[in-house]
Amino acid sequence: MQKTPTDRALVASIHDVSPSTRLQTDRILEDLGKLGCAKTSLLVIPDHHRRGRISADAGFCDWLKARLAEGHEAVLHGYFHLRGQKAEDGLAKKLVTQSYTAGEGEFFDLPREEAARLLQDGLNEFAALEIVPKGFIAPAWLLGREAEQAVREAGFGYTTRIATVVDFQTGTTHQSRSLVWSVRARWRRVCSLAWNRTLFLATKSSPLLRIGIHPPDWDHRAIWSQILSLTRAVLADREAMTYQQWLLRQRSRP
Repeated sequence: MQKTPTDRALVASIHDVSPSTRLQTDRILEDLGKLGCAKTSLLVIPDHHRRGRISADAGFCDWLKARLAEGHEAVLHGYFHLRGQKAEDGLAKKLVTQSYTAGEGEFFDLPREEAARLLQDGLNEFAALEIVPKGFIAPAWLLGREAEQAVREAGFGYTTRIATVVDFQTGTTHQSRSLVWSVRARWRRVCSLAWNRTLFLATKSSPLLRIGIHPPDWDHRAIWSQILSLTRAVLADREAMTYQQWLLRQRSRP
């Protein structure tokens, strides 16, 4: 049976959305919108690097509500988005939490109780905006076992990792590798361009194609040019939607 466009979806997610990245996020949304990608999942940090809670910024609150009214989705994305170095960290943990993600893996190895507290604090921030997020996505997609237990207990409907979308409601894990770019150094940008071109070719026939975008991506012409080029290509036969919309469709299938 030939697939229809609704069988093939694109989820573009914009990570690290906060008052400090709002202007960059607006640029990204504008550029995506010109291509017909009018719905995205916005991964919102309640207190980005401890610079101030989103509920305390009235302008950001109004902006986020307006984006949701347009059809975008707000996803809880950690709380501070930070994981400090720990004295007991071994080489493997240092590679993951420092080299891979530069100290951003907040939920990588949190005890359940601490994760639960941060999740509730995050939900409280969203509640102040009268928003109830359906999804939680850990910073850098690093979600430890105890932290995931806390996410499930907090009532979230789904999470994602770099290679999967996990539906807590149905217990289904959907395989889907996200494209994502690293821009912290020139060698990372060069490798990201080559890797994502290869990954796109390998995954372009998948029912769900995911593109993960970070605000600093828009500071590098080669990176944002590739992101927009790939987005334009996949929208030829895919529908842009949020994670929540995509999961609702999967749940309604036989």
